[in-house]
Amino acid sequence: MIHYTCDLCGCVLLEDDDVRYRVRIEVYAAYDAMEVTAEDLDEDHEEKIDALCRQISEMEEDELTDSVYKEIEFDLCPPCQKRYIKDPLFKKRPRIRFNDSEN
Repeated sequence: MIHYTCDLCGCVLLEDDDVRYRVRIEVYAAYDAMEVTAEDLDEDHEEKIDALCRQISEMEEDELTDSVYKEIEFDLCPPCQKRYIKDPLFKKRPRIRFNDSEN
């Protein structure tokens, strides 16, 4: 049997309530269109490419992929869902420690 707990308060879900909420957060690199000039095309980019390759080779795989895209999911009970909807970035209250859930 699958066991769900609220990732904010830790209460067991679906025991007293018949609904749980799923929060899915996508964090990804946002790139704006760049204007390429004739000077950009004439420039030798080999040094910049070599530096970027060195930087990438020193990064862990998870760190590298997380810097481009990361999806995170949380389960919430009804009271925590209401609190989350009102303040999704938790700017209006003290920091809340999230429980690590295996769900």
